[in-house]
Amino acid sequence: MRIAVLTVSDRAAQGAYEDESGPVLMELIQEHFHQLTDLYHICSDDWREIKRALEKWCDDAHMDLILTTGGTGFAPRDVTPEATRAVIEREAPGLVHAMLTASLQKTPHAMLSRAAAGIRGNTLIINLPGSPRAARENFLAILPALPHALELLRGAGADAHALEHPIDAAERERQERDISD
Repeated sequence: MRIAVLTVSDRAAQGAYEDESGPVLMELIQEHFHQLTDLYHICSDDWREIKRALEKWCDDAHMDLILTTGGTGFAPRDVTPEATRAVIEREAPGLVHAMLTASLQKTPHAMLSRAAAGIRGNTLIINLPGSPRAARENFLAILPALPHALELLRGAGADAHALEHPIDAAERERQERDISD
């Protein structure tokens, strides 16, 4: 599986601010998918630059999952969702709804998120907030569905469990033992 992280931040791209959310996502990828991130880049809040990076990572690098962080709020330069929507072929609104639901339990400011998620070819693209804490919380909110989503995009059938979340796999094995006993 190939996973990429794109941090969208004018200040981080200029070197005026150290990216914190991108490294948090890379740690989560290593912890939950047991692999390193294949690609990581910081770009400015520029619609064309974001769109170009997403297209290249989908079409040329053949990423399975791209996580963006930053640029999802109300500020005039927050254009990550617009760039993402220009790239994706099919939306994945359930992921956005799950993140929003989880975030609203933490802060009412979550309703200001404009994140997008969707599919281009066989690549799943998900916008996450720019704050390290919010990026972590949103990633963990959708983590239970990601392995199955990625398997489906890779062409596996509905019964594939190769990337199943470890907790889900253990529960499924317990249930199968109970049935056979």
